[in-house]
Amino acid sequence: MLEEQSNVPKRKFAWADKWVKMTGERARIDAKVNNTYIMYEKNGKLVKEFPNGDVVPLTDEDHHET
Repeated sequence: MLEEQSNVPKRKFAWADKWVKMTGERARIDAKVNNTYIMYEKNGKLVKEFPNGDVVPLTDEDHHET
């Protein structure tokens, strides 16, 4: 098994993948607790993800909210 792992190339900043995943999970938890949403890019478009799992594209109206 060690031989299989040694054939896998290691990325210089592989730790960042784990950190990004944990940050996203934490954001989802915070959104649920605060009854809000998270925003991220998906397929080149900004989307809002709600705690119930709904993912909706960001609209022009959303861009003008402050």
